[in-house]
Amino acid sequence: MTAPTLPTAPAPREEPRPGSRAARLGLPMSAAVLKEMCAEYGVCLRPVSLRRTDLHTGQTELIDIPCGSTREDKCAPCAKRARRLRQTQIREGWHRTAEPLPGPAPATYEQRGLIMLRADFEFARDEAIREALASKKDGERRWEQVAELDEAIAEVEESIAAEGMRGRVAPSHPKPGDDQADNGKRRQRSTRRRQDAPDLPRQKVEQRTIGRVYVAPDGTEHQPSMWLTVTLDSYGKVHSDGTPVNPATYDYRSAAWDAVHFPRLLDRFFQNLRRCVGWNVQYAGCVEPQRRLAPHAHFAIRGTIPREILRQVAAATYHQVWWPSVERMIYTPDRPPVWDADQGAWCDPDSRQPLTSWADALDQVDTDPDAEPVHVARFGAQVLAEGVTPGTEHAARTIGYITKYITKSAADCHKTDTDRQRQHLDRLWHTLRVTPCSDRCANWLLYGVQPKKADGRMQPGRCKGKTHQRATLGIGGRRILVSRDWSGKTLADHKADTRAWVRNLLGVSVDAEHADPAEPGEPASFAWEMAKPNDADLAPLGHRLLRALSQRAQWKAAILAVQDRAAQLVPADVSAIAPVPTHREEMNRE
Repeated sequence: MTAPTLPTAPAPREEPRPGSRAARLGLPMSAAVLKEMCAEYGVCLRPVSLRRTDLHTGQTELIDIPCGSTREDKCAPCAKRARRLRQTQIREGWHRTAEPLPGPAPATYEQRGLIMLRADFEFARDEAIREALASKKDGERRWEQVAELDEAIAEVEESIAAEGMRGRVAPSHPKPGDDQADNGKRRQRSTRRRQDAPDLPRQKVEQRTIGRVYVAPDGTEHQPSMWLTVTLDSYGKVHSDGTPVNPATYDYRSAAWDAVHFPRLLDRFFQNLRRCVGWNVQYAGCVEPQRRLAPHAHFAIRGTIPREILRQVAAATYHQVWWPSVERMIYTPDRPPVWDADQGAWCDPDSRQPLTSWADALDQVDTDPDAEPVHVARFGAQVLAEGVTPGTEHAARTIGYITKYITKSAADCHKTDTDRQRQHLDRLWHTLRVTPCSDRCANWLLYGVQPKKADGRMQPGRCKGKTHQRATLGIGGRRILVSRDWSGKTLADHKADTRAWVRNLLGVSVDAEHADPAEPGEPASFAWEMAKPNDADLAPLGHRLLRALSQRAQWKAAILAVQDRAAQLVPADVSAIAPVPTHREEMNRE
């Protein structure tokens, strides 16, 4: 007897039945559409609410400000705005033909008088100390005079800063009772170059930041710049996806130490480069990981430098880490040393003997004639350099390449799609977790050394530094590196330029209600504080996003209307409406 044939299942419907659960799930969510539109118009998705109180009238007002995140996974509109701001900073400083910063203005009569008064107080203080030490009878009175002079010196230094001079005229004097054992002096080490590093020519560095001007046979002048990529050395052969061919022989320890000290290696590179070429080379760039997860850096450099010199400087640059030995891990995160509150020190869990202090550990390194640095960071052989002509498509494309990954975490720059890539990332991260990141890192306890300023709250193997986080891959510091004389402006200055351009374009002046803060020395007009989530007058996030979206759309419509009207005017009138074309491009992108 044959089994009865089951009825054939009906073919799936192309469209879900109206009113069904599938049909409802196919409808777009209004909250998701709101966030998409906010991201399209550049509205912050996580605004921070501040309460502003008028100190004259007592009236309070809630004001939303952007969160200012630089990570796309947290707030994409703010991250994209930060990326465009960095691109503007690189663009304005890259191909400059004039020095970005003027020299300091001459000191005024009042400023010179304050410096002379500070000198008189210093002279009187020195005399009072010598007389107090020499005279036993009037010693106490002289020490009281020294204390009075210290107070007068502090007041004069405040007046110097208020008068418009920057920096400290001299270091402050230690107060009675201060610990003199560690007075902040740096340990002196030999400046002799390593025998395995090639020598570099050294020239006197001129105080100029502008590169060489080339003159063509037809008389035209060209002043190109360049961009540079430097990488770290190899730690073993890797596949095309960046994973090691043999994980057992891959040098994860050197990879972790190089990642931690890569910023110092970059600083030493540009220091050597300036001494080699003889002028103040300016740079702006980004640090990001390669596929093998080792950091490398892309830099825009003002002016041109021969490629052979760049390779020579990279090969001769190194950074030595003179820290205590980390050859053997004495303790583990599961069995760490213990904190003894009575002794105020970390001790061995068995013998209860205090671990070696940080100062004693460094003294052992200094007194050992055969001591070697615990690590030496060097660049790899791959040094890429290319000339860039200002105003070309190649220059704009290079700026986008330099800032390609600055809105992503280091671990998110390259996707880990395979198990082999995830295992490579885990092995590097586990090595970074037990690698000391600074002289105050809790990981020193695993190697039998108490870190500088140790306390009982430290957790060996669980340092809270960014270097040890999985998302940073050892790049714990700033990923954007800009030299001081690059554009002559800070990010706040570039933001102010953009706001000024928008106000000039729309013909809007600064309202007295939203005027800048009071001048230094004058009482503030407003008091600011963070709004609390349970405040009665704090509107829901959806209401605030809707208001910000409407305001942003009105701004964009007004800007586009003014630009369309300006396009119909004669060129002479256009310059009065849109004086800075670069900012117009930025606002169009927003």
